[in-house]
Amino acid sequence: MKRIILLLFMFLNSIVVAQEVQELKWQRGESFLTFLDHYNIPQSLYFDLEKEDKELCSEIRAGINYHLLLNEDNTLKQVLIPVSEDIQLHVSKQKDGNYKFQTLPISYDEFEETLVISTTSSPYLDIMKKTNNKNLANELIRAFKSSVDFRSMQKGDFVVINYKQKIRLGKYFGQPEIVAAMVQVNRDNHFIFRHERDGQYYNLEGKSLTNFTFMTPVRYKRISSKFQKRRYHPVLKRYRAHLGVDYAAPTGTKVKAAADGRITFRGRKGGYGNTVIVQHKNGLRTLYAHLYKFKGGLRVGSRVKKGQLIAYVGSTGLSTGPHLHLGLYRNGVAIDPLRIIKVTKNKLKGKEKRVFLQYAKTLSNRLQNKTKNINDLIPTKLEDMISSTPIKIRNI
Repeated sequence: MKRIILLLFMFLNSIVVAQEVQELKWQRGESFLTFLDHYNIPQSLYFDLEKEDKELCSEIRAGINYHLLLNEDNTLKQVLIPVSEDIQLHVSKQKDGNYKFQTLPISYDEFEETLVISTTSSPYLDIMKKTNNKNLANELIRAFKSSVDFRSMQKGDFVVINYKQKIRLGKYFGQPEIVAAMVQVNRDNHFIFRHERDGQYYNLEGKSLTNFTFMTPVRYKRISSKFQKRRYHPVLKRYRAHLGVDYAAPTGTKVKAAADGRITFRGRKGGYGNTVIVQHKNGLRTLYAHLYKFKGGLRVGSRVKKGQLIAYVGSTGLSTGPHLHLGLYRNGVAIDPLRIIKVTKNKLKGKEKRVFLQYAKTLSNRLQNKTKNINDLIPTKLEDMISSTPIKIRNI
């Protein structure tokens, strides 16, 4: 199928079109269905979707930026709504007047660099001054929260961060990924290293700094659908995504909290039906969807323990049969629950530990050496970068 891409003008010199592309924030309380109603688009567009696409519509978060293009009569021409760092929903008006729904990949640039800072006030403020990257400053503080007392830092102590960051439309996009970092406190160096296997931080001895593990929340018959961040289906000629794991189980099967946390949502959530969301430590949260009913006595704000009963398996919302859809998010970004539930450990052992310790030693030496050439390292500033990924909307 031939695809003609029209580059719109958001951060480049404008291309004249019928109406200007608007960048808007998704409002709290709005759903995909209310959005369709607002522009007089038939709700059948949603109800005719496949199950996984309906679930993606329930992944729209309040506060996210989306891009809207209207016709001269203020009817919807096209809209792009991100539901993750990799997938966006695309609704467009066709020549026959009908609307088409697609899931499209999100294009972005990514850079990796090492940031070296001689502290003058606090790590947070110093990172903001150097990069104006709020998410990077927050992630560093969160990563070292359990191992460093930042109040003991003195002027001239070093902070060294090797990290990756996405850039889209001239803005930081998504969460930064800290590969390794060093914080110096009274000339004593403290390190963290991200493990590719589970995305958690470990120290030089291979010990997890999260001290936080997850359990499988339900006794299930089989996994009916696995996590899929973004994949192009060669037969269907379309992109597909499934931002969670589906556990097939009989209606009424007990659903338990995967870890200690606090309930932040308990109610109906679009195609997910009856849903519970639990916020955990370290920026992690879990979502339990398609529930038959909730455990009595729990409400938004309730604290729950790992293994505590919170609900029962069902098939509410837009579901093809009884199952638990489990979503796991780190700082709002969907990640594969099976990577965390199956393999997260408090301490590495055996061959895995030996390999990781060698890796950590190499990186720690690199980080320390960077402090010797601090004047040669100029951090990347957003205003100095020109993104090569403007909004891409299909010509129709």
